[in-house]
Amino acid sequence: MIEIRKSEERGYADHGWLKSYHSFSFADYYDPRHVQFGPLRVINEDRVAPGMGFGTHGHRDMEIISYVLEGELAHKDSIGNGSVIRPGDVQRMSAGTGVRHSEYNHAADQTTHFLQIWIMPDQQGIAPGYEEKHFDAADKRGRLRLVGSPDGADGSVVIHQDVRLFAGLFDGDEAATLALQPQRKAYVFVARGRVSVNGQVLEAGDAATLEGEDAVRLTNGSGAEVLVFDLP
Repeated sequence: MIEIRKSEERGYADHGWLKSYHSFSFADYYDPRHVQFGPLRVINEDRVAPGMGFGTHGHRDMEIISYVLEGELAHKDSIGNGSVIRPGDVQRMSAGTGVRHSEYNHAADQTTHFLQIWIMPDQQGIAPGYEEKHFDAADKRGRLRLVGSPDGADGSVVIHQDVRLFAGLFDGDEAATLALQPQRKAYVFVARGRVSVNGQVLEAGDAATLEGEDAVRLTNGSGAEVLVFDLP
């Protein structure tokens, strides 16, 4: 079974400096039909205005992944990490027993467009941790590149949950198939462009949930950047 959720069905918040679409219930947006999908808890598509950002705030017991689409995001946290992530970077912060961090767009003239993803960990109370990796566009072109996994396979960032996160870029005849093991499900999010998912056309901001399917099949892309979550 495949179910499509269109971009315009998501929650939306406009804070002036921050414009955010919520795929799942978040902050003031609540939809009992869309609280989580397996351990996938948050996908926020955020646009942060130049010179603005999230002040220092805390998290606990959550795997937080940042995926930049345009611009850059400066990160600083209470466990000693400071960096600037850009398109192609995948950042994972394990909040564990508690971590505080800030995220800013220091550019004077460019909006930062990024995805903030939360995954519930398979155990609580782990030590906070941080990791980031870069994946070139060529490495994602016409394929699903593993960028996050429980064991760091293939150079991916480590996610403390039985989740595998893939990213791919698709145009024209480029296609990819991800086989799904029995009893597992998948969540597909189209970050930009257009692509067919198991024969159904999705555009930027659209998502598909797949349950009882043997594979995720991506075809007919047009400027598409896609994230696929293989979930328990």
